[in-house]
Amino acid sequence: MTGAPRVWVTRAEPGATRTAQRVRALGFMPVVHPLLAVRFIDAPLDLDGVAALAFTSRNGIDGFARLHAARDLPVYAVGDATATAARAAGFNKVQSARGDLDALAAMIRRTHHAQGGVVLIPGPLQPAGDLAARVGSAIAVRSVVVYRAEATTDLSVPAFDIALVHSPRAASRLADYLAGRDLMTKSAVAISRAAASSLE
Repeated sequence: MTGAPRVWVTRAEPGATRTAQRVRALGFMPVVHPLLAVRFIDAPLDLDGVAALAFTSRNGIDGFARLHAARDLPVYAVGDATATAARAAGFNKVQSARGDLDALAAMIRRTHHAQGGVVLIPGPLQPAGDLAARVGSAIAVRSVVVYRAEATTDLSVPAFDIALVHSPRAASRLADYLAGRDLMTKSAVAISRAAASSLE
């Protein structure tokens, strides 16, 4: 793989290793150097009145799975990768919004009225966006923190050609890392418009 473009994988583990495998399969040289670290939170999880779960990331699924054995609730997933992770975790009623938070909110508004009950969002301490606000007040939505993303302490910048970012927070940290550097020969690839905005 000599001479292959070096792709800096900035996401937290264990996702970074999975992404690196896909990057390598595409013919690029992955450079795993996370900007964030995921810390799962151990706390009681109350499912009273909960009729469905909404996941915006695999970390939310993993965090929920550590706290509760329930797998029979319907799941709304932000995208296909998150939906696949939910099925792998044992959920068998999974719908993918195949998009972003807006697409997920639209799917919940469109499909959840018939079920009623609360839609629970197991997610991070600092979410990238407010899914509950996007869904609106017509449907009961409640968030629960199951993990937090902490900044890593290694401030070195690896040799790279392309930086790959998976969240707005990671993008913001990357922008701080690279402030003042000559980036004319570098590229960045972001998972969403929200993640790209800090880099632009």
